[in-house]
Amino acid sequence: MRPYILAETNYENLKNAKYELAILPWGATEAHNFHLPYATDNFEADYLAAASAKIAWEKGAKVIVLPTIPFGVNTGQTDIYLNINMNPSTQFAVLNDVIEVLNRQGIYKLIIFNSHGGNDFKTTLRELGVKYPKMFLSVSNWYKSLDRTKYFDDPGDHADEMETSLMLYLKPELVLPKEKWGDGKEKKHKIKAFSEGWLWSERKWSAITADTGVGNPALSTKEKGEKFFQVVAEKIGNLFYDLCKADIQDLYE
Repeated sequence: MRPYILAETNYENLKNAKYELAILPWGATEAHNFHLPYATDNFEADYLAAASAKIAWEKGAKVIVLPTIPFGVNTGQTDIYLNINMNPSTQFAVLNDVIEVLNRQGIYKLIIFNSHGGNDFKTTLRELGVKYPKMFLSVSNWYKSLDRTKYFDDPGDHADEMETSLMLYLKPELVLPKEKWGDGKEKKHKIKAFSEGWLWSERKWSAITADTGVGNPALSTKEKGEKFFQVVAEKIGNLFYDLCKADIQDLYE
């Protein structure tokens, strides 16, 4: 039983506990190329949040990891079998209920530990921050915490070398043999402004990739995944500690 994991702890430990930072992992249920499980984002969120919280806890931070939300925004993937979409408005309702509980019980710091690129919580947190002015609300995208080019030879966007390496380390029994892996080739938009980053529209996933992957996983290894996992967990663990100890009334210098 890990006292910083809400799903594992119990009321005997919680009845007199006082936590300072709640961590809400948020993933998705979607295809990850041919070879990775639909819960890839959730496994990554579970393992990284727990490892990071352990680091913060052992430094003295009172953190609590809430159960992972397993569904994300998959509105561009409606024709991919059993990709489960949670609309942004539903995410707003879920977050509102979670924050209401934390606010009422005096846990005034929350970080959303996001593990899915389709989730975008900024506008939601802007609105909920006005509704709950005592709360300090933040969101992190762990996959952006490091320069991936320093750890992977061919980093991509989805079910790529990074994610495949992580899953080879975390859940190798759920990764299909290498001969089943798609090449993750992505079709680029014909209108140049999209690739330049100053024009956006949602990608139709089945139109840009044949195997649902974006990024070639061919060079993935368990060793790369383990190294990357450990460095990310260390960095995020220090972040959790800093957030836990921060005075939310005195954040700027």
